[in-house]
Amino acid sequence: MNKAKLLIIDDEEAICSSLKYAFEDQFDVYSTTDPYAGLEYMKRHSSQLILLDHRIGSEDGIDFIQPLLKLNPKAHIIVMTAYGNIESSLRAMKLGAYSYIEKPIHTEELKLIFEKSLEFQTLSEQFQLLRQQFREQSSDEQIIGKSKAVEHIYVMIEKIKDIDSTVLISGESGTGKELVAKSIHYRGQRGGQRFIGLNCAAIPEHLLESELFGYEKGAFTGATHSKEGQIAAAHKGTLFLDEIGEMPINLQTKLLRTLQERTVTPLGSTRGIEVDTRIIAATNRDLKNEIKKGNFRDDLFFRLNVIPIHIPPLRERKEDIPELVRYFIGKYNRTLKREIQGVEPTAMKVLLNYDYPGNVRELSNIIERAVALCVGFNLKISDLPREIIELARAGDSPDDLQETSAEREGIYIPFGLSLQEAERKIILHTLDRMNGHRKKTAEILSISERGLRQKLKEFEMNSLTH
Repeated sequence: MNKAKLLIIDDEEAICSSLKYAFEDQFDVYSTTDPYAGLEYMKRHSSQLILLDHRIGSEDGIDFIQPLLKLNPKAHIIVMTAYGNIESSLRAMKLGAYSYIEKPIHTEELKLIFEKSLEFQTLSEQFQLLRQQFREQSSDEQIIGKSKAVEHIYVMIEKIKDIDSTVLISGESGTGKELVAKSIHYRGQRGGQRFIGLNCAAIPEHLLESELFGYEKGAFTGATHSKEGQIAAAHKGTLFLDEIGEMPINLQTKLLRTLQERTVTPLGSTRGIEVDTRIIAATNRDLKNEIKKGNFRDDLFFRLNVIPIHIPPLRERKEDIPELVRYFIGKYNRTLKREIQGVEPTAMKVLLNYDYPGNVRELSNIIERAVALCVGFNLKISDLPREIIELARAGDSPDDLQETSAEREGIYIPFGLSLQEAERKIILHTLDRMNGHRKKTAEILSISERGLRQKLKEFEMNSLTH
């Protein structure tokens, strides 16, 4: 295991030597009495720890903090001072020093500082890794499509991701409003902070207020302790208020005050708490119509609707369906351990002819079901729900949605496929054509039923181990 690098910069050679001797077993130590030599060393070796004297000959060591950090922003600088000067120590910390220690140096105290520093760096690296993994996992759910409507949403996200203006996302249920909200958050400057989603329609009115604004101990019967509200919990991050049109009118008034004053007042408190929370709201209702009915405040609407984004239903952007289908097949191949390669033409035609009242969410469910039930390598009409087949046929010529003889009988073996995979494909396809009848499948393939059972068992074992 490589040792952590320690750079010591002090104008007294004796101190450099003694400190190097004290820590050379624990660290890869380089010491120098010349701060410029220390900078040159950092260019080549980028130490994690730097022990920097406050006064180096005629030079002020604090002036070297930022140049050193520029070479390695993750480095921790510990400033040594013989003056006990609190003002200069605070200045060093403001410029980016991790800590300071007074001379004469006690090696045990310094060792403790080094240990805490390395522990902090390790935790910081782990946090960055976890955050990156979270972003990668989050990006597994993507905004998919090439339609003009989707391209417009891409452009809008890039324009608004780094600003703090409120956003109102409109669209039918299942169109992906929360996905757009997450994309705005995670792609922007708030991406390292919390994203909290709250469905206003899913929480009873008497609980929604305390969930949003929090409460103080004793604010109501049963409030045995104080609780932070979600607006405050999302400080520096983003709060996504889904189905904002379902919010009771009295809470709309309180939310408007929070947006205007950038403060939140918990139940049972008279003291406002300053918050820096970006609000993204979403609705499947026509809020302008709700305003006319007296169900929604017009002033709150205008406060939320600073940047409007509308997501059209899937039936209005059917050119996105093939790409969405490919995406969901890949997603469910991974989660269900399947190897579906595509969709037969007649099955795709059914998918294109259906109107999806549940939008993208419904398409996702349809493909998950089809991937789970499919026998073979391509999704077929028989893998789709009967109701969507009937609805699709009602709007098309029945003959157009019949499987062709090639789809019924043929099988595609791509160039480069291994003999073992080709065998697997042929057996599974034949079994599918025989509706799972193993005896008939064995007869067609000219193998014994026992041999077929053994092959199917091998395929199942190979699927589980991949």
